[in-house]
Amino acid sequence: MATAAAEKKGFMYYFTTVNHKDIGKMYLLSALTFFLLGGALAEAIRLELIQPGMQLFTSSWDIMGKEINVGLTADTFNKMTAMHATFMIFFAIIPAFVGLGNYIVPILIGSPDMAFPRLNNWTFWILPFSALLMVLSFFVPGGAPAAGWTLYPPLTNATYSPGAGVDMWILAVHLAGISSILGAINFIVTILNMRAPGMTLMKMPLFVWSWLVTAWLMLLGTPVLAGAITMLLTDRNFGTSFFNPAGGGDPVLYQHIFWFYSHPAVYIMILPGFGIISEVVSTFSRKKVFGYAPMVWATAAIAVLGLIVWAHHMYTVGMDMVAQTIFMTMTMLIAVPTGVKIFSWLATMWGGSIDFTVAMKFAVGFIALFTLGGLSGIFCAAVPVDYMIHDTYYVVAHIHYVFVAGSFMTIMSGVYYWFPKMTGKMMSEKLGNWHFWTTFVFLNLTFFPMHFMGLMGMPRRIADYNPIYTDLNVASTIGAIGFGVVQIILIYNVFYSLKKGKDAPANPWGGETLEWTVPSPPTEHNFEKIPVVK
Repeated sequence: MATAAAEKKGFMYYFTTVNHKDIGKMYLLSALTFFLLGGALAEAIRLELIQPGMQLFTSSWDIMGKEINVGLTADTFNKMTAMHATFMIFFAIIPAFVGLGNYIVPILIGSPDMAFPRLNNWTFWILPFSALLMVLSFFVPGGAPAAGWTLYPPLTNATYSPGAGVDMWILAVHLAGISSILGAINFIVTILNMRAPGMTLMKMPLFVWSWLVTAWLMLLGTPVLAGAITMLLTDRNFGTSFFNPAGGGDPVLYQHIFWFYSHPAVYIMILPGFGIISEVVSTFSRKKVFGYAPMVWATAAIAVLGLIVWAHHMYTVGMDMVAQTIFMTMTMLIAVPTGVKIFSWLATMWGGSIDFTVAMKFAVGFIALFTLGGLSGIFCAAVPVDYMIHDTYYVVAHIHYVFVAGSFMTIMSGVYYWFPKMTGKMMSEKLGNWHFWTTFVFLNLTFFPMHFMGLMGMPRRIADYNPIYTDLNVASTIGAIGFGVVQIILIYNVFYSLKKGKDAPANPWGGETLEWTVPSPPTEHNFEKIPVVK
């Protein structure tokens, strides 16, 4: 036993492990690393925007009366903006959800592991090399891409984006996409074929349902993104003209193909969160989820509608008005299944015996703030409104209320909820409460003023701005600094709890799903014998 424990601490163990729980933990650690890196880029962006004029991104800094040459430019600001979004989307949010899914889904369905354990290992280890390639793009001649995370042509042509930075971005995203596709196949096969006896599809926990639907979105959407960036790569390096008007190509075609993946990607980054909230709200309300079947169908409806509304990002490209009306209508329809979920969570809490643990606080905070982010999305979906707010900070506010108040809050809820199961230790509720309340306050201080900046006309992705936006930018920057600093509470809580936390019982929350029937942490193969679901 001692030898096995010692081996488990070594690099080669983690490099070769096929245990879904260890792989899930590695995903979460990797996601945390890139949350911190992407967050550091965000702090640099916000510090630049605290005042009009150029603060950080200038050729030299004045430090204590001495001028120091740093060689930064507004183009460096553009690179930070592009890479902040890239790291957060491809290497932080999606891997965090994959990590939670990898650890919890097999246990929730009564399985000893994922269907393809070796593939599961490879799926993870593709990501660090992909991320390393993305980081190294900062250090090649020409530097990282400065064309936004969307990499629209002609901003990616050799004139605006010289050097290998864009090509490295494309290859890194290809590798991350391969990881997503293989992981999606593994989740689908695991969920459809390895459920415990008696667990029919309509008996699966909602977190499992959310992952089944998310995996299909990954499988359908990611190859389309691969096609778009492959054509971009050949345009840059091999003389093709898919998106080059001079050769008969169309840059708007790239936007269509790109958003066919990237709008469903929004739901890839929130549907697993919906599943987490369903589990947390049910457990801490001491009630079954209200309207289980409608919740399942709402999840599927969100995914289907999410695949056919991509062009609402493109109203201003000269699209036919009939097409704009169709995409606007389909987008607004997404509010219906989303509303079903919100009302189901509220109905589950109604009349329940609610226990406001930290996980539950993050869940309730998510419901409130995600509703706000969804409502701002309805405004963005309306064609005449979008004409006014397109490419302004209103869109930045909306997407961050979806990703930070949405994805990040649900990930935090899941971490606090399943930490005892993963580690065998209870997290400090006192530190957790400090983490929740400071996060909640600074999150809103950071992103709520951006709605007003956008309505006043402030463009996004600019390093300098009209002084009329100064007060709102000061508030937003103070919020961003505070939001970044208070995440130290989470990191401290994790390490403090691992070392000094109370031992966790098998079922500390009184949950009724299968993961609470096994020890904390679970044994190597989860169950002594495969459970039978009645």
